[in-house]
Order: sequence, then C-alpha cells, then structure tokens
Amino acid sequence: MKTEEKLFSLNPEDLNACVSCGLCLPYCPTYRVTGDERMSPRGRISLMRMSEHTDFTPTLEWINSMDTCVQCRGCETACPSSVPFGDLISDTKKDLEKVRKLPIMVRSGLFVIARPSLLKVVTFFIASLQKVGLFKNSTYIPSGIPVFGNKFSTHFSSGSPTLFTGCVMNAWTPWVHKAALKTLKFFGVTSGVSGNKVGCCGALHEHSGLRRDFRKMAEKVIEMMPDSGPVLVNSAGCGAILKDYGTLLGTDEAKQFSERVFDIHEWLVINCQMPEKRNIKEKIIVQDPCHLRHVQNSHHYVRDLLNPFVEIVELSDEGLCCGAGGVFSLAQNKLATEIRELKTDSLNAVFEEIGEARIVSANPGCVTHLQAKGFEMKHPLEVLVEHLSEADAQG
Repeated sequence: MKTEEKLFSLNPEDLNACVSCGLCLPYCPTYRVTGDERMSPRGRISLMRMSEHTDFTPTLEWINSMDTCVQCRGCETACPSSVPFGDLISDTKKDLEKVRKLPIMVRSGLFVIARPSLLKVVTFFIASLQKVGLFKNSTYIPSGIPVFGNKFSTHFSSGSPTLFTGCVMNAWTPWVHKAALKTLKFFGVTSGVSGNKVGCCGALHEHSGLRRDFRKMAEKVIEMMPDSGPVLVNSAGCGAILKDYGTLLGTDEAKQFSERVFDIHEWLVINCQMPEKRNIKEKIIVQDPCHLRHVQNSHHYVRDLLNPFVEIVELSDEGLCCGAGGVFSLAQNKLATEIRELKTDSLNAVFEEIGEARIVSANPGCVTHLQAKGFEMKHPLEVLVEHLSEADAQG
C-alpha cells in the first residue's frame, strides 16, 4: 500500500556513512554462508536506501534481506567508517512490523518470556518433557531445565551490586546465576538478585522490532531495580541492551541506569584483586558472544578473570557469530545451522592442535546453540567456580 509518509524512518546520515568498501563482508555470517550481497551489511544498506522514497513498498525479497540479519554487529567492528549498522537494522526491524508479522513460534516465545508466571508454567511443561527424552538436543532450549524453575527471589542490598537474573536464564539455567553468586562471594562481594519481580530486559523484543513491548519491559526494569549500586549481568545479550537503555529510551532516568550496568566479568576485573596465576591444569577455548565482543567490547575481561586458573585458547575466526542470534535460531533455523558450521570448523581446527577441550561462552544462546552440535559448553563463571573450589582446597 502506497502512502504519502515513509514506511521506514531511517537516519539518512547513517545510511550515507557506508561507502560500500566491502571490508565488512568477511565478518558477516549470512554473507559468508550465502555469498549473496542481499545478505551482507552493504547490500542491506543499499536496500535500506530504497526506503527513503515515499512511494517505496517493500517486496518479499527486501523483507527477507532484513529478517535474515543475525544482528551480530561484527560488521561494525570491521567498518573503517564507523557505520552504525546496529541502529539501522534495529530501526528497520521496528518499522517492518507495519508490513509483516513475525513467525508464530517467535511471537509465542516472546509473549511467554515477558510474563514470569506464564514462563514458570511453560518451564514446568518443557522440563517434564525433557524427563521423558524430548527437547534434549534443541538448538534453542538447554538440557537439564529444572522442573520447578529457579529458587531466586527478588532481594536487594542497599548500595551493593545487584545480579540481573533476567527471564529465560532465571528459569532455565539457574546454575549460571549460582556460579555468579559464588564467584562474587569468593571475592568478598555481597550481591542482591533481581529475580522474577523484575523479569525480562526486553532484548529479544527489541531485536525483533517490537519496540513498544520492549519499552514497557525496560521501564519496568528501571522502576523495579534499586536506584543505586552496580547492576551486574552474566548474559552478553542482556548486558548489551541494559547498557543501551539510555539511548533507546532517551530519558535521564534510563541514562543514569545504563551508566550503572556492567558485564559481571568486567566489573570483577575492574573492582577486585585478581589472584596470582596458579598451576595451570586445563586448557579452555573462549568463544566470544557477539554482544560481548562487538557491542560491549568487554570480551577481554572474560580472559582476565579466567587467566589465573586456566590456559586460554583462542579461536582464529576473529569473533565470527556462531549463529544463535537470540531468536534467530528459531526464526531462521537453516541459516543459523549453516553459520554454526563455520564456528564448528574454527573449533575443530583448535581441537586438531590441542585435543578435546571445554568451550566457554558468556551468553546462554551461544551455549545452547553449540551444545546442540555436540560441543561441551560452559559459562565462564561455571568453570571459574570449579577452579575457585580447587584453590580453596589448596589453601
């Protein structure tokens, strides 16, 4: 349908910042697996420019080009012109809601995680099915979900850090939060917990273009969380969006909140005394989540925190996306699986050199996506807690 107003409201200056040099292409996972310019950052920007005309009507091909972006933002790291591709694709997905609906499975999932009580019911259902052998090797549902969910109740300690527990992690992978709290205790830090009352940060909704829903959740998080003290996050995707509340909401309250948000590895390294390097017994491969490496630029803190206890092994793919991408593995399963093969090649190359090893990744989506391929995945804090226990035993 043609209207006098533009369907898409993209910043012309941001669009014009791209000079189509192509340096982003090797870092774009969808271009790497398809070789299709429409699946590349510069190709998508070229298509976005078409939307500047008031008589523009997006075709299915145009929509597919935008919907197939993982939003890993590896292109931003590679771009010499500092093109804000993350802002462009985020605004595009917001406006796409005017012309298409998200897949029913995605909409259903986003509906559930925004409602803690409903998430508890769904968690019980999925965990029960896992007990009889279903959903045990899913690319987007972790194995071992506790049947009765988590036991984290909301509690705060004035002026102390608060661990943001979110929605899906809170219900499906509580062991990661337990590892975070044990780590904080080891370093002498007392921490509150956001728990179910605070709920979801809205990251997946914002990435899916549901800006109105995202805003409601973000405002609730800010309202429910303490108005002072650091907010510590052990999920790269949640941390990235919480740090961006100030920009996305545009209020002074949101900006002040975002200034208090830290990735937990980042905060520990900056604020705590790291132990002396111990006798190294284990090699650990670090797989960087995109939203920790390309958005927060905080991936090096994971290494700083683990380094006293393990030998860090790096991948040679310069932070290429694993294909999880929040709900991407659900909405674009074929592409997500093909992208995962690129990461599999990188990991297998390391295994050929050092033998089998565990892999750590500071994002639950990456962990689950790669576990489904058969890799032994852990959150960095899970491995750290194991070695902290060893260190305590050694005195």
